[in-house]
Parts: sequence; structure tokens; C-alpha cells
Amino acid sequence: MGAELSNAAGLGYGVASGAYVLFGVYLLHGWRGGVAGGVLLVAVASSALWALASTFVVANPAAWISLLGWVLDILRQVCWLGFLLILLQPLGAARRRWPVLVTTGVLLAELLAVVNAGFDFALGEVATKLLLGSFLGGAVLGLVLVEQLFRGMPGESRWGLKPLCLALSAGYIFELYLFADGFLFGRLDADVWGVRGVAHALTIPLIALSAGRNPAWTLHITVSREMVFHSTALALSGLYLLVIAGAGYYVRYVGGDWGRALQLALLFAGLLLLGVFLFSGAQRARLRVFLNKHLFPYRYDYRNEWLRFTQAMSAAGGTMDLGQSVIKALSDLVESSGGALWLRDSGGRYSIHARLNQIASDAIEDEGSAFCRFLDEREWIINLEEFRARPGLYEGLTLPEWLSSMPDAWLVLPLKSAGALVGFAVLNAPRTPFEVNWEVLDLLKTAQRQAASYLARMQAAEALLESRKFDSFNRMSAFVVHDLKNLVAQLSLMLKNAERHKHNPEFQEDMLATVAHVESRMRALMAQLQEKRSIDPPRRVEVGALIGRVQVAKRHHRPQVEVDISDELPIEVLAHPERLERVIGHLVQNALDATPEDGSVVTRVARVDGDAVRVLVEDNGCGMTKEFIRERLSKPFQTSKAGGMGLGVFEAQQYIHELGGRLLFDSEPGRGTRVTVTLPAAVRGGGS
Repeated sequence: MGAELSNAAGLGYGVASGAYVLFGVYLLHGWRGGVAGGVLLVAVASSALWALASTFVVANPAAWISLLGWVLDILRQVCWLGFLLILLQPLGAARRRWPVLVTTGVLLAELLAVVNAGFDFALGEVATKLLLGSFLGGAVLGLVLVEQLFRGMPGESRWGLKPLCLALSAGYIFELYLFADGFLFGRLDADVWGVRGVAHALTIPLIALSAGRNPAWTLHITVSREMVFHSTALALSGLYLLVIAGAGYYVRYVGGDWGRALQLALLFAGLLLLGVFLFSGAQRARLRVFLNKHLFPYRYDYRNEWLRFTQAMSAAGGTMDLGQSVIKALSDLVESSGGALWLRDSGGRYSIHARLNQIASDAIEDEGSAFCRFLDEREWIINLEEFRARPGLYEGLTLPEWLSSMPDAWLVLPLKSAGALVGFAVLNAPRTPFEVNWEVLDLLKTAQRQAASYLARMQAAEALLESRKFDSFNRMSAFVVHDLKNLVAQLSLMLKNAERHKHNPEFQEDMLATVAHVESRMRALMAQLQEKRSIDPPRRVEVGALIGRVQVAKRHHRPQVEVDISDELPIEVLAHPERLERVIGHLVQNALDATPEDGSVVTRVARVDGDAVRVLVEDNGCGMTKEFIRERLSKPFQTSKAGGMGLGVFEAQQYIHELGGRLLFDSEPGRGTRVTVTLPAAVRGGGS
């Protein structure tokens, strides 16, 4: 073997031989018949003979004794691989043929290499390489069979066979290291070979544990796509390592003084490339698609896909929220890298709720747009590649500009629940070429309905939570109203006393005017808190005059509010005057709060297209981020002000939508904010 053997190695193989003999006696005593049990007995007996022969090799390394050791080693491998093949027999004849053929080929190569080494056909170092390479292939094959056995067995059988799989895989990994090192350097490492017997003897307790759990060695095994995928990946990895090892030997052989350095560099580069392949989602996706296309009549294992999809939905709330979990679950079905999810808000607009491996977008789609109507009415999955190639297949579809400008957009999935379009998902292009056929579409349609039901329940839960918050707010308002009643009663009494005991007429008149104003405002506040909804009908409101009243109310603030009205004619809308004044006043107050005293706050009023009125509130204050506008600004009880309640913008948006208008925010940090209120203009000659 090209290495000196120590007495410790002989002792180790002797101990291993004795351990195998004792284990064989134990198995023979408890054997209940059966082919698997008989083959296991033969495998243990051959292992005992191999360990005994290796002991003699250490004591007397003669050529014929070494040859006998190699032959018994092959016999040992034949028995253990045969035992694995018998356990794998329930996989079926169609898939049992290739393990038998590969095992036969490997064992014949080992036998040929041993015979060639024994008779020394003048091949020299090449014969050694053939011998070690064939045993290296046997180790890889053993790992593949153990991996297939473990992944294919049902859950109730894993408890019994797990120790056996652990023992055999540990033994084959040791063999892989021993022969890979020997194949690379042209000789076996004496130290590693010396502990080989002890290493295999250490696996005996685990095999004995499985033998005790499975006295009859009967299994009902099923093959799955995951088992085929992992087995194929493991076999390809072993084949790849064999190729790298052969190339490394060739480089060392012809590289002269630099041969060993080049060999190590090639080995490192090969292992690095293998690691990149194993951790690359795109490469795994290509292998999975290839296997599904060529080895199975259907693309999906529906049971596993549905269990995985349901698990992804129910596990939301950890590292990903429900929206991101929906995107990942849908994208995994088609090997996509991610996407974005649009959901409908209370105003009937669809905006981004979650994204995964997708850039941020401010795209908003109205529920009445042609795109949303198409998704709602047809419920088609839109393949954007197919649409660009053959737009006639999607008759009536008009893509919005923001979707056409997304470079990675691939599939658009409508999400409907209870007959309503909850939202839609846009998935990124797949990692590998992926055909969207009828099977894919059917699975996606089923999955999108399930996802839509989860999202609808999430929105219902959020609405219920907001409703509970409002109930709590209403209860608080009742206490406030009670206190206001007491304050109003005290002010009324003070007014009566002041009228009877005034001494300074001018002072008392001013005091009376101030107190009367406070009383009026407090009564109005009390009525506002008590009012659950507006009971008076809307009437014509002159917007210019309303803005003027807001300007007067804010006259003590800095900076002063500027007003710009572009139309000389009265600009009127149908609204509730006090409520609309409160909404506009709140938007102006927000602008004042965000602007320094030397800044600028301007309110502009103009008629738009003759049938709409636009009110702009602009400032050059601190501004807001797009994320804050999208995620927090319009939600109730979300505020950045100390002591604020977070209801102002929410109330403004609700009331503007109630009037049939729109409220938009355009802001940038450090540059200020523009708030646009668009309301339908009152019809001239109509109204009250």
C-alpha cells in the first residue's frame, strides 16, 4: 500500500474482527428468517473475515495476504450494498433497475482493479489509481443508496431504521475520505487506514439498535420527488468530485515541481464551485424542473406542494408578515424569486402591501380602472411574456403604465375572495426557463383562492381591531362630554353673575364677548363628540370664503397662511360647512406644525376641468418619507406628534371620499409637502 503499518492498526482490526463475530452471534440468535436478515448475517460475517485478514496484512504484508484482504473487502461491500438494495426493493421494479446496474458496475470495476493489481499487468501507478478510484466510487454509491433509503421510508419506519442509516452513512463517509485522499496522492494514508477497522466497529451498536427495532426487516417504502431530487443531487456531486479528483491527479502528474500546488488549487476551486452550485437557488430550480419534466408524468407532487403552501400561510408572523408569506408561497410554485402584493384599501384603491426581492413602488391602481375590471371579471392569470408576444389572447386587457415599466414582472395573479377582488400579486421572472401550461395555471388558481381567503381574513381582523379602538374612543368621549357639560354650566353661571356685577363696562363687555365665544366653541365641541354621524344634508359651500375663515383662524400662527384663489367666480361644492372647514383647517395646521417660522404655507383654490374643485395646501417644511405616507399617514391612531391621537388625516380622508373626492399627499424629506384635495364642483343652479 505504499505505507508502513503499525501495531496499533493490527490491534484495531483485531478488535473490529472480534466485535463483528460477537455481533454475528447476536444476530444469529435472534434471526427470524427472511432474506434481509440472512443478507445482514452474511454482511457481518464477511466484515469479520475482512477485519481478520487486515490484521494479518499488518502482521505479514505479503502480496497474497494483501490480495486476499482486497477480495474480502469487495465481498464485504457486495453484502452491505446487497442489504441496502433488498431494503430498497419496495421502491418498485421500474426504479430498482438502476441501483442494481450501478452497483454491479462498481463492484466489477473493483474486482477488475484487484485482479489487475494482484497479477501486476505492468500498469504501475495507473493500476493503483484504478483500484482506489473504484473503491471511491463504491463509497459514493453507498451514500446514495443510504440517502434514498432514509428519504423514501415512511415516517413510522424512520424510528427503526434511523440508527442503521446513521451507521452506514458514517462508514461510507469514512471510506470516501480514505479513498479520495488515496486517489489524489496515489497511495493510502497509513494512519487513516490503520483506524479503518475501529471506525467500522464503532458503527456496530447503531446497527444492532436497528436490528433490535426491526427483527423482521420489513418496510413499506414510497418514492417521492424530493427523494429523487436529493438523490440525484448527491449522485451528481459524487460524480463531480470523482472528475475533480481525476483532473487533480492529471495536473499533479504533468505539472512537475508545481504539480502539487496546482493540484491543491484545482481541488479548492472545484470544491468552491460545488458549494456555489449547492447553495444556488437558480441551479437547484433548473435541476428540479429537469427532473419533473423527464421523470414524472405530472410537474407537481400536489400533496407536498399543498402542505408546503398551507404551512407557509399558517407560519406567517415570524421573519415575514402574511403578505410576504403569500408572495413566497406563490412564487415557489413557479420557481420565481419573489414579487409584490397589492391590496385594496378602504378608499377602493389598490396599493403595495408587501414585497419580496422587489424594489419599492408607489404605484396605485383604482378599482374602477380597466386593468382591475379585467382581473375582477375574467379572473385570468396574466402571463406578461405571452401578452407581449400575442396580445390578442387577452382581449380587453390594458396594462397600466407602472406595470409595463417593471422589468422583472412576469405573472399577474388576481386574488378574489367571496366574489370580491381583494388584491393582486405580481411575480418576478423565474430563476430558470419555466413553461406555464394548464397544470401550472390550475395549481396557481387554486393557490390564489386560498391566499385571497387568508388576506381577506387579515383585513377583516384589522377592521375589527380598528372598530374596537373606535369603540374605546367613543367611551372616552362620553366622559369628555360629561366634563364639558359641567364646564359649560360654570361658564353660564359666570356670565349671569358678570351681567349683574359689572363695574367697568368696556372691560366687562370684552370679557363677555370672550366668554361667549369660548362657550360657543365648547358647545360645538360637545355636539361634535356626541355626533356619531352627520345628520344634516350637505349644502353649497363657497370654498374661497371657507379658506378665508381658516386663514383668519390661523392668523396668530407663524408663518402666516397665504391664500391664492385663481377663479373670480364663486367656487362651490356640496358639503357640510363646519366639517369641511375642520378638515381643511387640520391640513393647514399640519403644514404649519411642519414648517419653521421663516417658511411658507400657501393654500391655493382652483377649478379643474369645469366639474371639479382643487384645494392645494403647500409648505416647504420638514416633509415626509414615501414609506411613512404609504404605511402610517392615513391609518387611524398612527401619529408622529407628541400627544396626538392620529385621527386627523384619517378623518379627512374618510370625509373627502364620502363627498366623492380624493386626497393625495406628495412629499419629500427636507423639501416640504403638497396636499391635494379634489372635490366635485356643485352644479350651478342646483343644490339647496
